[in-house]
Amino acid sequence: MTPKQRVHAALAREHVDRVPVFLWFHPETASRLGRLLEIPASEVGAAMGDDVRMTWVNNNWAMEGIVHEREGECHTDFWGITWRREGAFNQPVGFPLAGASREEMLAYRFPEDRIGFLLGLMAPVLASASRFFIGCDVSPCAFEMYWRLRGLEDAMADIAGDPPLARTMLARCAGFALKLARRACAEMPLDWLWCGDDVAGQQAMMMSPEAWRDQVKPHLAEVFAAGKRHGLWVAHHCCGALRPIIPDLVEIGLDVLNPVQAGCPGMTPLVLKREFGDRISFMGGVDTQGLLPFARADEVRREAERLIEGMSAPVGGSGPGGYILAGSHTIPPETPDANIFALYAAAGIGRQEIFDRAADFRAARRTS
Repeated sequence: MTPKQRVHAALAREHVDRVPVFLWFHPETASRLGRLLEIPASEVGAAMGDDVRMTWVNNNWAMEGIVHEREGECHTDFWGITWRREGAFNQPVGFPLAGASREEMLAYRFPEDRIGFLLGLMAPVLASASRFFIGCDVSPCAFEMYWRLRGLEDAMADIAGDPPLARTMLARCAGFALKLARRACAEMPLDWLWCGDDVAGQQAMMMSPEAWRDQVKPHLAEVFAAGKRHGLWVAHHCCGALRPIIPDLVEIGLDVLNPVQAGCPGMTPLVLKREFGDRISFMGGVDTQGLLPFARADEVRREAERLIEGMSAPVGGSGPGGYILAGSHTIPPETPDANIFALYAAAGIGRQEIFDRAADFRAARRTS
């Protein structure tokens, strides 16, 4: 099967030759694997056998897609948010609407003049559309975009103390994601629309489920509908303990939930599979905090095989499948190489296959 066929079949609960895989690596992990495989870090996922290709076209591009070489380097993005490299990642440190008046907030303008540029970031991904499963990431969709503009403390204060203002601003944040989604779905050969909105922490949601239903859910439903209207799968990313709103996400059209952060209350992967596996698929669930970095390689493989078997099992009247192997977060740099290869081996992708694919990449670069 091609990667595209494999992912579609798994999501449709049809036979697959192996479980689909889509793993994200911490930049230091990717660099280390790139040196081992003698390929650029940007090609590591492809060499390892990942089945999905996608990129960011909303504000996550400013966080993930702009890479600084040195600690402390900064940039200010199209939205007016300032980011600084802290460790291996960019973190928001300047919020254009922090402390702003109601009038200043309502006068804020999203970078609609940059939509063409942002959608153009998909060009390298679309080059693989005939073989790979293609996604367009329009996140952050609502709350996460709002707090990046306003600052988390002010955003939470708005939601609690001025719901009409918060509702208006959340609608504007989601509206920008919706414009990107509608154009991407209409103009590109996508397989899924990827949405995202982190609204939960390690122990509980960042706002009450009732506040989320009132102020966020309707806007997220519109973004989901953009993908549904074009017959696409809709995937949604939210870290943390979001169990109280999973039924709501299913109600508004969710097809794939990521990252299934094992260890958070209510987020045990096999329990979620039993509860929701006849209605949605899951991507994630591999423990990247304890198991993957600190267990022995044989333990990693055994636990991954158990996870794949359980998460791919039929539930209710559905067929087998409904699972994409992925971590509950990025693969951290303290993870031994042997454990990473053990994880892929559990999915049916052997070490030699990975090294052979990397050799093919090297050969292709020499002849290009």
